Amino acid sequence: MPIDPSAAVAATARVHADARIGPLVRIGEYCVIESDTAIGAGCALEPYVYVKRWTTLGERNEISAGTALGTDPLDKHFTGERSYLRIGAGNKIREHFTISRGTAPESATEIGDGNYIMTSGHIAHNCKVGDNNVIASCALLAGYVEVEDQAFISGGVAIHQFCRIGRLAMIAGNTGVSSDVPPFITCAGFRGDAAGLNLTGLKRAGYQAPQIAGIKRAYRILYRSGLPLEEALAKIEAEAATPETLHMARFIRRCERGICRE
Repeated sequence: MPIDPSAAVAATARVHADARIGPLVRIGEYCVIESDTAIGAGCALEPYVYVKRWTTLGERNEISAGTALGTDPLDKHFTGERSYLRIGAGNKIREHFTISRGTAPESATEIGDGNYIMTSGHIAHNCKVGDNNVIASCALLAGYVEVEDQAFISGGVAIHQFCRIGRLAMIAGNTGVSSDVPPFITCAGFRGDAAGLNLTGLKRAGYQAPQIAGIKRAYRILYRSGLPLEEALAKIEAEAATPETLHMARFIRRCERGICRE
């Protein structure tokens, strides 16, 4: 049975017969759920949520009013063929947010678990967002952006396509990000400059003083030693190696757009 008997569907909602609605799901007034969709157990959709075809939600997601999930990508190369939006479990997506499917046939936009996504922003086609991130109101993620875990993207941030945001990075309000932001770093200003470490985020995440000291040393080598990037990374790996700093170095070695600079 596509709709579980325990699900509560408002009389004004429109749920396609091919949609799969899990146990204890709540679908509010005037929601539209298209075909080839799946909504996991315990999800709650407020009124006027639109879930378009080829969208999958895991369990316990809370979707606020006016949100549109699985929209066609804002990409002139899109040909209308099947692509996907896959959302994990335990996410909160607030009012009037939009998330697109992938552009290429069979490609996907992917959102992980436990993210808190605030109002009136957009996550574009083929983005990969990890777990436990905060994306504040009016933030815009262009196509193919990747966000690791536990990052904080403040209000009004605009992230250029193909950029990557590292774990526990902090992007300050109204920042324009046009290069990769390494893990643990604060990025701020019109041009998206590195502005020290995200110390508040590190402490809230439970990092202890020795771990933070190691990350600080890596930051100094990376940004203030005057070494070319390759030499700075080699120095970090040889002289300041911790799990956190090695993760930072691996992240930077994968960069194709360069990293934000002080």
